[in-house]
Amino acid sequence: MQLSKNKKHQYLFFIILSVYTIFNGGNSNILIQINFILTSLLFLFCLKDKNYKLHFDIFYKKNKIPIIFYFLFLSYLIFQIIPLPIDLLHFFSFEKFNIIKKLNYNTSFSMISLSPTNSFFQFLNFVTLFTSVLIIKMIFYTEKHQYRFYLFLSFFGAIISFFAVVLYLNGNPDLFFLKKNFYKDSSTGFFTNRTVFSIFLLFCFVASLQYLKKDNLKKKNDNFFIKIYVRLAVIFITIGIVTSFSRIGNFLFLITLVFYLIETFYLDKKKNRSFKYIILLIILFDVFIIGYYFGASKLLDRFLFLNEELVLTIGEGQNFTRLDVINFGFRSLKDYYIFGYGAGSFETLFQLNFLDVGNKFANHAHGDLVEFVGEFGLVGSFLILVVILNFFLKKESISFVNILLTSYLLIILFFDFSLHIPLIQLLFINFFLLNKQSAQLQKF
Repeated sequence: MQLSKNKKHQYLFFIILSVYTIFNGGNSNILIQINFILTSLLFLFCLKDKNYKLHFDIFYKKNKIPIIFYFLFLSYLIFQIIPLPIDLLHFFSFEKFNIIKKLNYNTSFSMISLSPTNSFFQFLNFVTLFTSVLIIKMIFYTEKHQYRFYLFLSFFGAIISFFAVVLYLNGNPDLFFLKKNFYKDSSTGFFTNRTVFSIFLLFCFVASLQYLKKDNLKKKNDNFFIKIYVRLAVIFITIGIVTSFSRIGNFLFLITLVFYLIETFYLDKKKNRSFKYIILLIILFDVFIIGYYFGASKLLDRFLFLNEELVLTIGEGQNFTRLDVINFGFRSLKDYYIFGYGAGSFETLFQLNFLDVGNKFANHAHGDLVEFVGEFGLVGSFLILVVILNFFLKKESISFVNILLTSYLLIILFFDFSLHIPLIQLLFINFFLLNKQSAQLQKF
């Protein structure tokens, strides 16, 4: 079967998403480079098409302010890694200046960022995110395309979840490219962190439910089998979320079910009876079957002992819990609150403050809000906030899914670091944009 140009480009984008997923959410400098190259090439291919270019022009005209501020934000990230005369650095980052003097570095120039290498790769990642926005606006321009994206996530998420649960039931052995050093008692799949894994599956879960809400499923002969598959996908994805034993992931899963209950029983004007049954069956399946066989008590224990779970131990009597690391992130803001300590530099900040950590470190603050503000400072945070307010909070962006995603964002910003993972960033942007488009889809 000959694929249309549009389908080819969409499938290429799905391949990029798959690369992110299979390799730990794209959470390494080499994967950031790979995805930067892949996304840039796809964008250049899309620009050759006149229809795509028309969508690009429309998007640019309607979003000049957020685009300008985003480029200012990217410029600011570059500014953080430009070598500055040491006397000028004294003005922009007094704390970095003191660190240089304390460690007796003999240098005439230095950067604001505590980790210029990581900051550079974070810059590449933010360029990739912007390029992805343009690609999404160009190639996913109808409702049909939107649901094709949902179907892909449902299909892919079910496979990843099934694979992760099988590994979990077999003791989580090492994979040829991924060492299972942590969370061997949880489903994590291709991810090193169970919370990131569970949030990825949450997007797949929402995508599956959105697909099942379609009205036109009976128009094609194969839709019956698609409906059966997506229903099975919901089951596999649900098992994966629960067996991750992630507090954040399972709490957001509960919020998702509550949102869909309210939307289906009180807000849905179409009175989709079959979808109501699906939501109720998911709840029953989750509570009784999964809870019984996979240990709901284990998950409950993790909620009860939130502040007793160690992140790392440094020497004798120096134990760091999740809340301790968050508090450290807050305390660090007073030294770097204007220009920040550099994108992707929290790990370096932690090691500079605890010089005897050896190989042990906290690579994230376990609270994305405090980490982002610390990395970018008030200057960079203001620039990205303007982008968010102008781009994502417009009237046409207000939809059921986007409100649900906003609740995800708020909880993750305060209690987790998943928004620092490239895949999670990309999925948030994808969902926001696809649902933002829905009010104007037919205009194209």
